[in-house]
Amino acid sequence: MISFLKDVSREMRKVSWPTGNELTRYTVIVILTVLFVAIYFTVVDLGISQILELL
Repeated sequence: MISFLKDVSREMRKVSWPTGNELTRYTVIVILTVLFVAIYFTVVDLGISQILELL
């Protein structure tokens, strides 16, 4: 177990962490993507509902 934790610690030092600007940019991109997908599926769902009501 101790060997595993040492290996994890060693690997974590190799990780390239994002800067503050990168983190902000990535966060905005994720939020905008989620909003776009949510709006897209809402419109598709409403369209399918309208088509089914006509039938």
